Amino acid sequence: MYEWGACPRKLYESVLLSTMPTVLKVNGFRFYFYSNESNEPCHIHVEKADGNAKYWLDPVAEVYSYDFTVQQRKDIARLINSNSEKFKNAWYEYFK
Repeated sequence: MYEWGACPRKLYESVLLSTMPTVLKVNGFRFYFYSNESNEPCHIHVEKADGNAKYWLDPVAEVYSYDFTVQQRKDIARLINSNSEKFKNAWYEYFK
């Protein structure tokens, strides 16, 4: 078995990010989904610094949000609403 602690950081990040397709990066926010979540309703994850959140996309609704300010949560909601079609298209294209 391969020990991840011995893995060079760039390779580790490459493997990790390949299982979390990024759909959009804007204003420091990264919007992505996990490649093993096809059994859940269409949704998007978002991260920035220590903040992390998950939103359903149809209809748009916050599932959880950690370490984001109230203003950041408003910004995230605005960005998700204005990009929801892009996020849904990426989701359904990936999991078809």
